[in-house]
Amino acid sequence: MCTGYGNERPADMRELVSRRGFLKAGAAAAVLGTAGAVGTPTAFAASDSAPQQQRPQRDKHRVPHEAVSIQLYTMRDLMDADLEATFAGLAAIGYRKVEQAGFHGRTAREFKAALDAYGLHATSGHQSPYPYDESRWRKMIEDAYILGQRYMVEPLPAFIATGLFSPLVPPSLAWGQYAQDLNKAAEQARIFGIEVGYHNHNPEFLPLPDDPSRTGYDILLAETDPGLVHFELDIYWAWRAGQDPVELLEAHPTRFRQFHVKDMDENGNITAPGTGVIDFARVFQAAADLGITEYIIEQDNAGQSAMETARLGFDLLSTIRW
Repeated sequence: MCTGYGNERPADMRELVSRRGFLKAGAAAAVLGTAGAVGTPTAFAASDSAPQQQRPQRDKHRVPHEAVSIQLYTMRDLMDADLEATFAGLAAIGYRKVEQAGFHGRTAREFKAALDAYGLHATSGHQSPYPYDESRWRKMIEDAYILGQRYMVEPLPAFIATGLFSPLVPPSLAWGQYAQDLNKAAEQARIFGIEVGYHNHNPEFLPLPDDPSRTGYDILLAETDPGLVHFELDIYWAWRAGQDPVELLEAHPTRFRQFHVKDMDENGNITAPGTGVIDFARVFQAAADLGITEYIIEQDNAGQSAMETARLGFDLLSTIRW
């Protein structure tokens, strides 16, 4: 589940492009408002002449069908209107896995029954242990267990979403304390055979006011137990924060298990998967041997066009090769 954090972004897209060189010719020209910008084969975003959806080639790598999923936050408006019809539509497209972000007025058992009716399985869910309370988290684990989830993923701890860091606790210490809470939450979930993960937005990558040499993400990577806590890399939000996902994968090859596959338009906004400038093939190639188990389609602002987003995302993951 993702929400917008457009205020936590590089002040100017020109700054982002010049600083990291992420865009290839077509996209760079559009973002910078200039013509003929030059890119490189390893640039992070795709050129207009390099479409995401390529014809399948037998000698290339692909996303395994069993790894394709969709974050149901994308479908929330449609689910509120008609849960069963939404699940029927996803199944008709070809989805078999989903990542849940709430039960839409159902119990966990009722929600699972609705998924089962259309051959869908919630293998992952966005469920926050913050603020950590053992009994509250136990109930969330029990719900995840009922659904048959493999993963419980922190979508965004409230102290980031609200910006309400305690004035008595330096931000670096708050991140360190939360890393320990994630470790405790993961220990508790492991008893049920469930793994805990962390999903990024972009504020995690901002320099900390009390320690500008580090970010919250640095602290989470350093202080969560690699045997307990993995990371779900939201490719869009990493890019939006000025981070190259490939560099993150290369620097921490054992920490990532899931991707959020979310695209960006030429102005830096979220757009339908496969229609934007992000070079997903480059990211997927870098992760080819890193044990990524789920490629999860998401578009935060899909609204009533969510089913078309789901179709475009499924087509992207079914046809992309690297």
